[in-house]
Amino acid sequence: MAKELISMTKKELSNYEIIQNLIDGKINGTDASKQIGVTIRHIKRLKKRVDDCGAEGLIHQGRGKEGNRKLDSAIIDKMKEHLKETYYDFGPTLACEKLEENHNIKTNKETVRQTMIDLELWKVKPRKTGKKWHVWRARKDNYGELQQFDGSYHPWLEDRAEEMCLLLSVDDATGKITHAKFDYNEGVKAVFKFWLEYLAKNGLPLSVYLDKFSTYKINHKNAVDNKELITQFERAMNQVGIKPITAHSPQAKGRVERMFETLQDRLIKEMRLVNINTIEQANEFLIKYIPIFNAKFAVIPARKKDLHKKITKQVKDQLPQIFSIQKQRKVSNDYTIRFENDYFQLEQEQPTTVYKKDTVIMEKHLDDTIKINLKNKYLDYKVLPERPKKEIDIKLPALTIKKQSNYIPPANHPWRNQFLFGNKLKVEQKEKINLKN
Repeated sequence: MAKELISMTKKELSNYEIIQNLIDGKINGTDASKQIGVTIRHIKRLKKRVDDCGAEGLIHQGRGKEGNRKLDSAIIDKMKEHLKETYYDFGPTLACEKLEENHNIKTNKETVRQTMIDLELWKVKPRKTGKKWHVWRARKDNYGELQQFDGSYHPWLEDRAEEMCLLLSVDDATGKITHAKFDYNEGVKAVFKFWLEYLAKNGLPLSVYLDKFSTYKINHKNAVDNKELITQFERAMNQVGIKPITAHSPQAKGRVERMFETLQDRLIKEMRLVNINTIEQANEFLIKYIPIFNAKFAVIPARKKDLHKKITKQVKDQLPQIFSIQKQRKVSNDYTIRFENDYFQLEQEQPTTVYKKDTVIMEKHLDDTIKINLKNKYLDYKVLPERPKKEIDIKLPALTIKKQSNYIPPANHPWRNQFLFGNKLKVEQKEKINLKN
């Protein structure tokens, strides 16, 4: 009669020898528990199994059987269908979330990953060897203490629209997206609009961490010695009381860089699923998407205090002026100013005295209006249709302050009555003094 072969692993064979030594009295239960690495109570169970069934008692009872949590074959077929048709370029984690959210297929990301590998939708990434350990800079303690800010040019809407730039600020303490906006570039106007919206929503952070892009930092070699060379962005941040910090490498502001990697994987696919085709639709989608994203990925800060400063009324009133493009210009002899190929003729009457060769600040606001600032006063002007004729000397020495009003208050005006009433009191007091004397 042929003997039945029993398939056992090396570990099971080793355990069988130990249990057999226990049965033969060569070791006791304590020694066996130390050798196998289980409790004495479990050693007793194993000894009983060997007594009853022999070596087969040590074989795992679930071997060769289907798992209790195995998905139904019909559900697996549906999952494969959705992965092939809709989620073919998704990562396993995001695909797992969408299968549960949109198709009510509940499974774990490892099952999805193995299925995608079988379908050749996902490649197994080799393990990195010889990687040097790197100690990350500790997060800031408080929300609002430091904002990491950057822009990312990318085909965010794939082939449905042109390349756009995602402007993004990430809180260093929590990893929370504090504000995000799509724009066509990372220029001064786009960045100014972004920060005006940020300040209205969150208040003033203590500092902002960014790279050395030309919008944020003057990279000319002379800027090392001349500290007065600053960008429009640096000037605006200093005026509102936010400290700009420039990083020397992308790795220094790694949180916002890694956030872009995550969004380039997730956000693009989310917008594809809801068929977003324009920048306006994309910005509307961000308003709903960011709270969901933050709830999934944000962390709890070391301290609960929010360090955003409240914007005072004085600063709030000055925000349109602060977040404007400002350039210095000289007043010509004929009291004209050239700015952006236009000529501005100053009126003869001004809110402050204007002399030839005065230095004024030309402010181009975000709505493209031009204002001329001198001594914190806005000068009156008109735009000339063409370049004025050159005049070496104008007899008018200065533009004077506007004339005062010719209005004369009537006799019964309160302004007059207070003086009449005061004089009347003085007369009455003198009469009383005279009577006493």
